[in-house]
Amino acid sequence: MNTNKSSNFVQIKNIFESISNEYDFMNDLMTFRNHSKWKKEIAEIAIDSSPKRILDIATGTGDIAINLSKINGSKIEGIDVSGNMLKIARKKINDLKIENINLKTCEAENLVFDDNQFDIVSIGYGVRNFSNLEKGLSESYRVLKNDGKLIILETSIPENPIIKILYTLITRIYIPIIAFIFSGKTKAYLYLLDSTKNFPPKNRFIEMLYKTGFKKVESRKKLYGASTIYIVSK
Repeated sequence: MNTNKSSNFVQIKNIFESISNEYDFMNDLMTFRNHSKWKKEIAEIAIDSSPKRILDIATGTGDIAINLSKINGSKIEGIDVSGNMLKIARKKINDLKIENINLKTCEAENLVFDDNQFDIVSIGYGVRNFSNLEKGLSESYRVLKNDGKLIILETSIPENPIIKILYTLITRIYIPIIAFIFSGKTKAYLYLLDSTKNFPPKNRFIEMLYKTGFKKVESRKKLYGASTIYIVSK
């Protein structure tokens, strides 16, 4: 990892360490409570593959891993770079008495798992914050079984011009205001909003997935294109 990538990794890690306590609440406000529904949809997509081993990258406070844990016979590995986020995830998992989730600190670009280990790899709102996008996607591909699926939930910019204007107003006015009122960490959320703008457009991101080696990519728009679910087959 070069100096710029290393600096970016540290910055991203520090941001998530600092916003962990209000992260779930802010997600409710920013997505108008839709994120919970989309995270459940990831589990609904995954269940069609009858997965036994699942890796949830950027597991954060554990919402996706918890949804995936309801799949019969599944064992979930949840990883994140933020210890504070994992601490919240562990409390949720313990409170719910879930026994098939294992959490650990790990980078998406340097996974500690052998090749061809997982039936499903899921990533919720984490891909755009990879310090090295190509390396992170390559690592996800490496640990997936040959018939496995990568399921990604990520923010995106709407393509419809009218919806895009509304999206711009929300991201430039609404979100900074609620970030200031409810977290006092406006700069952190402005950085995360910038990461959405800097993330490759949908078509280019799909091209990157194919270039990584994946064979099929399906995308589903959410909230008029403000978020997208990618279903990617190896």
